[in-house]
Amino acid sequence: MLTQVQANPRRWTALIFISLAQLMVVLDATVVNIALPAAQQGLGISDGNRQWVITAYMLAFGGLLLFGGRIADIAGRKRIFIIGLLGFAAASAFGGIAVNTGMLLGARALQGGFGALLAPAALSLLAVTFTEGRERAKAIGVFSSVASAGGAVGLILGGVLTQYLNWRWAMFINIPIALIAAAGAFRAVSDVPGARNRDKLDIPGVMLATTGLVALVYGFTRAESEGWTDVWPLGSFAASAVLLAGFVLVELKVAHPLLPLRVLTERNRAGAYSGLGIAAIGLFGLFLFLTYYLQLVKGWSPAVTGLAFLPMIVSMIFGSMQIAARLMNRVTPRLVMGLGFLVAALGMLILTQLKVDSSYAGLVLPGMIVLGLGMGTGFMAAMSLATYGVEPRDAGVASAMINISQQVGGSIGTALLNTVAASVTTAYLLDHRRSSNLVNEAAVHGYATATWWAVGALALAGVLALTLVNVHRLGGGGAAGGSGAADDKNAGDASLPVMMH
Repeated sequence: MLTQVQANPRRWTALIFISLAQLMVVLDATVVNIALPAAQQGLGISDGNRQWVITAYMLAFGGLLLFGGRIADIAGRKRIFIIGLLGFAAASAFGGIAVNTGMLLGARALQGGFGALLAPAALSLLAVTFTEGRERAKAIGVFSSVASAGGAVGLILGGVLTQYLNWRWAMFINIPIALIAAAGAFRAVSDVPGARNRDKLDIPGVMLATTGLVALVYGFTRAESEGWTDVWPLGSFAASAVLLAGFVLVELKVAHPLLPLRVLTERNRAGAYSGLGIAAIGLFGLFLFLTYYLQLVKGWSPAVTGLAFLPMIVSMIFGSMQIAARLMNRVTPRLVMGLGFLVAALGMLILTQLKVDSSYAGLVLPGMIVLGLGMGTGFMAAMSLATYGVEPRDAGVASAMINISQQVGGSIGTALLNTVAASVTTAYLLDHRRSSNLVNEAAVHGYATATWWAVGALALAGVLALTLVNVHRLGGGGAAGGSGAADDKNAGDASLPVMMH
C-alpha cells in the first residue's frame, strides 16, 4: 500500500544545506591533492608516507560507508547528518593545525570516517524529503550537479588556497562550510516520520563489509604505487574477495542484514550502481591527467590550473539541472543516463588528441564542456535510479551504495589509468630517444593513451544503462514513499507506477 507523507515546508532550504555538505565531502578528495606537495614540504613528510595523506581518507571513507548508511537509517538521518558535519569540521581543524605526519594522517582518517557518516545521510535525507516527481527531479538535479562537479571545485580551491595562502587552508576551508551546513540543517532539515529502521545492527555484516571494502580500496592504492603484480595489492584483492564473499553469505542468513541484497539485485538499481562506478573510472583519471598536463607540460600555476576546470563545472551543472532534470519526467531514464554517459565518452574522445602543443581553447576546453554536459546528465539520472523502489528504512544503505560505487570506481580509475600512462610513457621514452622535447612528449602520449581507456569506461557505462535499466518515467513520486517489498517488486516492472522518494 502506497503512503503519502506531508512534504517538509522547508525542503528547498534543507536542500541548500544538504548539497553544501555533499560539496564539502566531494571537494575534500581533490583539494588536498593540490595542496599535498606544499604539505609534504611544510611537515617534512617522507615520499613513502606522502600517499597516506590521500589513502588514509580513502580507506576510512570507503570502508565505513555501508556502516554509516545503516546507522543513519537506525539512529535518524538528521542526527547522523549533523554529527557527521561537526565531526568533519573538528577533524579538519585537527589536520589544519597538524605539526607532524602522524597528526595529519590521523586527521585525514577521521575526516574519512565522519564523511562516511555524512555522505549517505545527506542523500538519503534528500531521497525521503522530496516526494513529488518533478520536485524530486529538480532536487536530485541540484544534488548531483554538486556531487559531479565537486571534484573540479576542489581543484580550483586547492590551487587558489595553496598559491595565495598555504596548504593548511585546504583543511581549514571545511570548517565554515560544515558549521554553516550544520546550523542550517538543525532548523531546516527534518526526519520523515515512520522512515526509521528499527532493526538491530548487523554487527558481523558491519565487520565483514568494512574490512572487505578497506582491503579492496587499499589494493587499488598499492597497485598504483607498487604495480599490479606486487604481493601487497594481490594479497589485498584476495582478502577482499574472501571477506566480501563472507559478507554476502552473512547477509543471506541474518534476520536483519546490513545491506538487504534486494537493494542490489533489482535491475534498475544494479544498472545505476554499475554505471556510476564505471563512469567514475574515467572521470577521476581525467582530473589527474589534465592537472598534470596543465601544470607540468604547460607550466600553469596551481590557481590557473584550477580555474581551467571552471567551464567543466558549469557544463556539469547545466547538464544536471537543465538537461537531465527536464528530460527525466518526459523520457525513459535509461535514455537520459545512457546517452549522457555516451556524450561524456565523446568529450573524452576529443581529449585523446592531446599533444604537447595543443591549445586550451582549441582542444581542452571543448572536450571538457562536452564531457561535463554528458557527466552531469548521466550522473543525475543514475542518482535518481539508484534509490528507485527502495523502502524508506533502507534509504541510507541504498545511498551509501552510490558513494561506494563512485569510491571504488575512482580507486580503480586512478590506479589503472596511472599504470597505463606510466607504462606507455616509459615505452615512448625508449622508442624516441632523439626527440628534443622527449619528456613532455612521452608524458602527454601516456596521458592520451590512458584517456582512450577512460573513453571505453564511459562508453561501457552508457551501454550498461541502456541494457539494464528498463523502468519507465520517474515522474510519479518517490520510491521511498512506498511500502517495502511491494516497491521492490514493482520497481522491476516498467508498467507499474512506483512511489518515488
